[in-house]
Amino acid sequence: MAGLREAGLVGAALALAGGLVFVLWSFIQTKKAQPGRGKLPDPDRQRAAAERRGAPALPEQPQEAGTQVLVLGLEGAGKTSLLHCFATGSLEQDVSPTQGFNAISINKEELHIEFLEIGGVEKLRDYWQMYLKKARVLVFVVDSADPAHFPLAKTHLHRLLAADPYLPLVLLANKQDVAGARGVADLYEALSLGTVGDARKLCVLGTQVQKGRAETNVGVQDARELIIEMMNNSHA
Repeated sequence: MAGLREAGLVGAALALAGGLVFVLWSFIQTKKAQPGRGKLPDPDRQRAAAERRGAPALPEQPQEAGTQVLVLGLEGAGKTSLLHCFATGSLEQDVSPTQGFNAISINKEELHIEFLEIGGVEKLRDYWQMYLKKARVLVFVVDSADPAHFPLAKTHLHRLLAADPYLPLVLLANKQDVAGARGVADLYEALSLGTVGDARKLCVLGTQVQKGRAETNVGVQDARELIIEMMNNSHA
């Protein structure tokens, strides 16, 4: 755990729904002015290349920069279930893996937040970077009970982070209720989050979603409120 101490991260245990959710956070802000976002691939060229590989059509990018929460992660990480809980507080029906995209909107006082989830299958990952420049917060979801896919998740996550060194990141260690699930400290180390840079706001939370049992959906509302707070701060 020396890496965590060196990164200046703090761990906290929150008693929620009869259990413990462990949270790591690092809201480190530099005093110097932030330069523009990292250079991204040409969107038209990348979209055409993705479509040639058979990826389904995705929505047009929003007109204003920084208007979305972009929700990404490998297939099966639980992104769609989390979005349902963000919108309604619970999951009342089975959801199918997202084959293209999934979008919801949340209104909080005067703040309107658009969540855009892009599916995590291989042919859809070509689209991920195209939507980075329109995102104000990146939410990356990992199946914490599937360590075999941690290296692949790490590769794609760091590719996204390299394209934008200042985009706030919320990493959700999902499926904490599944046997063998790794905690947030393990995910932090496995995904080498200590190397993402001091200029980025970073938070790692454990989450779990169970159908029809809102009281057991530990960490979901904390993640929702944190994302809203990040959007509020960046909007200000």
